[in-house]
Amino acid sequence: MSQNKLIMDTLSPLNVPVSPMTSDNSADEYIIFTEYNESSMLNANDDEVSTRDFVQVDVFSNGDFTNLVKQVKQAMKQAGFGRIFQSESYEKDMQKYRKIIRFSYATDIQ
Repeated sequence: MSQNKLIMDTLSPLNVPVSPMTSDNSADEYIIFTEYNESSMLNANDDEVSTRDFVQVDVFSNGDFTNLVKQVKQAMKQAGFGRIFQSESYEKDMQKYRKIIRFSYATDIQ
């Protein structure tokens, strides 16, 4: 399963628009995600045995997004992602609150 499909399948049940990298910004709340790094996690005999992917999930909202952020973190954790970073800001040009959450995910290579 591709990383994008896994994230889409994980976050789509939250009933807000979810998309990789961009959004049309018309919804009151929406989620954008981006893979920002993929690296070898474990090597054996000069072969990569497992990979670690790093993903950023951005939650945008016109108001209080506390519950949505909690749901995102819970869904990602249940899908096997580990949270490694979190921050928030207000995007003045978009007039939206933004929560930035970064996750890592390990995959064994067959």
